[in-house]
Amino acid sequence: MSAQVQALQPRWRIEEAAQAAFEPVPFKVYTQRDLDRIPQLEGLSAAQRFEMKVVSSVLPFRVNQYVIDELIDWNNIPADPIFQLTFPQRGMLAPAHFERIATLLRNGADKAELEQAIAEVRHELNPHPADQMEMNMPRDEHGTRLDGIQHKYRETVLFFPSQGQTCHSYCTFCFRWAQFVGDKELRIAASEAKTLHDYLRRNTEVTDLLFTGGDPMVMKTRHLRDYLEPLLQPEFDHIQTIRIGSKALTFWPHRFLGAEDADDLIRLLTQLVEAGKHVALMAHYNHWKELDTEVAQAAIRRIRSTGAVIRAQGPLLAHINDDPAVWAKMWKLQVKLGIVPYYLFAERDTGARAYFEVPLARAWQIYREAMQQVSGLARTARGPSMSASPGKIEIQGVAEIAGEKVFALRFIQGRNPDWVQRPFFARYDDQATWLHHLKPAFGDEKWFWEDEYEAIREDKLAAAAHAD
Repeated sequence: MSAQVQALQPRWRIEEAAQAAFEPVPFKVYTQRDLDRIPQLEGLSAAQRFEMKVVSSVLPFRVNQYVIDELIDWNNIPADPIFQLTFPQRGMLAPAHFERIATLLRNGADKAELEQAIAEVRHELNPHPADQMEMNMPRDEHGTRLDGIQHKYRETVLFFPSQGQTCHSYCTFCFRWAQFVGDKELRIAASEAKTLHDYLRRNTEVTDLLFTGGDPMVMKTRHLRDYLEPLLQPEFDHIQTIRIGSKALTFWPHRFLGAEDADDLIRLLTQLVEAGKHVALMAHYNHWKELDTEVAQAAIRRIRSTGAVIRAQGPLLAHINDDPAVWAKMWKLQVKLGIVPYYLFAERDTGARAYFEVPLARAWQIYREAMQQVSGLARTARGPSMSASPGKIEIQGVAEIAGEKVFALRFIQGRNPDWVQRPFFARYDDQATWLHHLKPAFGDEKWFWEDEYEAIREDKLAAAAHAD
């Protein structure tokens, strides 16, 4: 089709023609038991492959053929950022943890002994950071905990549909890694749409609903529709925004193109938008390479054709993107493709954090230098932000005030909305990587919010203990 003729076509015909260029592609996935079946790993030494086996015994591993064939540069192993993003590396476990599991594997330990050791290591990795199991789980009118819902901030509810508690591939840094290791005690999920809808009816202060996981885009559209379509009824008019957290645009963009129910998914998103809901696909990106394939960009165009907005977020990670040039290039490409840069996070204090975390001072410097390289349209990305138990806390900069070097901080979101946008200051610490490493500046003994937060926490824990 010539450019002139194409320009005269209705938008839906252009999109239909673009989508038709991508035929259905089989989804082929590899897990830990398939490591020896991935041909590209044959070039690694036996020691490297054993290290992968050890780490993937503790932390979840899952990768698919698209990632292997299209995103990883196998001539740049192990430094390739997407390889680091998806394949286990020895440093992802502390030396003592690694040696404990490695010794058991070398000695042919029985299944029960190995599983016990793995479970103990996992529980030392802070599987549920920021008090999410203790403080974020609401209860119904009978005091029963609603396991598939989190309600931390007044306006926003997170929902974990049970059909969406896996991903097309797993990120090695994932702060929700505990969802994927097969331990029911660590998993957050709900299987009944009624649980969600009843909760939203009772809590009309909620304006934003976030479907998360895992990845809701692994679900069949018919299941997603069961959760979302009822929200178009007048009783849910208070739900203004529907967000869907997903890595599918990176790990399986065919989900939006040639998949069996891709057309139905596009119709569902269009239906929600046309009914007056703001629909946001919260896309997780860690490197510009994830955006740089033809199929990924076609999927982005198709989602945008529904009227849904794509917002991009991701953590700053050693070995993957701890370079301002990487973030600047990624944000520029996102804006070019019509994606809104949204957040740059600090790596959470869970799982393989010691391998990936970057000192907060360095994180702010990377953010600042990246921002200096982009236009205003890319400066919508907030950060570096720590999603800690009291709330989302942003590092706004480093300054010297009254002779003291400090971090300037603020709440982007808080357990008490009154904390939001209030500035406060921490002593400068070039080694700190998380909120609990920081101390109040200017001789203060406590943060301005600390007493109130402790009271909120005690009330939540007491209520939970009483109900249980």
